[in-house]
Amino acid sequence: MPETRQRPATTGHRPIEAGGGIEAHWHDRHQIVYAGRGVLSVTTDAGSWVAPATRAIWIPAQTLHQHRAYGETTLHTVGLTENPLDLQTPSALVVTPLLRELLLTYTTYEENEGSAERERLRGVLLDQLRRSSQRPTYLPTARDPRLAAVCDLLRDDPADNSTLTELGRVVGASERTLSRLCKADLGMSFPQWRTQLRLHEALRLLAEGESVTRVAHRTGWASASAFIDTFRRAFGHTPGSRRA
Repeated sequence: MPETRQRPATTGHRPIEAGGGIEAHWHDRHQIVYAGRGVLSVTTDAGSWVAPATRAIWIPAQTLHQHRAYGETTLHTVGLTENPLDLQTPSALVVTPLLRELLLTYTTYEENEGSAERERLRGVLLDQLRRSSQRPTYLPTARDPRLAAVCDLLRDDPADNSTLTELGRVVGASERTLSRLCKADLGMSFPQWRTQLRLHEALRLLAEGESVTRVAHRTGWASASAFIDTFRRAFGHTPGSRRA
């Protein structure tokens, strides 16, 4: 990441243009980030998380990170001194319809900080955050240069259906070695990582207005129906309904 600086973990909302973002920084407080519109990615040295409308990202204090917006995005942030989730690493949280409305309302609330009305709203928001389940939208970053080279190849072309053996020949490593590195470096299997990569890319393309069929083709699914099924299992809704 580039040179960084501390920023306050404020509560509020702001628009971010498509393709825009916030450079690498850190906060002295914990933070919840949520894209009320568009799709937001949060990247750390360990990897990246993606947040469509059904996910919020928990960012612990002192965590170096940067944001990137896909599509016209409205960023909603909540700064917290306490850690109601007891999470020490970034995590993707499921946003229910109620939690969504609480996040939108609390970050656009006009009452002064500390007012009785705002504190009551904050209490309900924290209760709902504690009830929120975690759902992986995490794409870890490889450390080993051989595995990193494979990951770079697939980032350049997510539709590449080469096997791990075939990719290994390109980078000079055996399938067995790369499989072991996936578990050690990424904490998941190679097919799991490739699916996560494709879902990240799919969210970006959908936010930029691509059709579901074209997104399925560009991200390597055998058919639009296979893509829709995987997307629904990952995010709880179809890609078409997300765009609507």
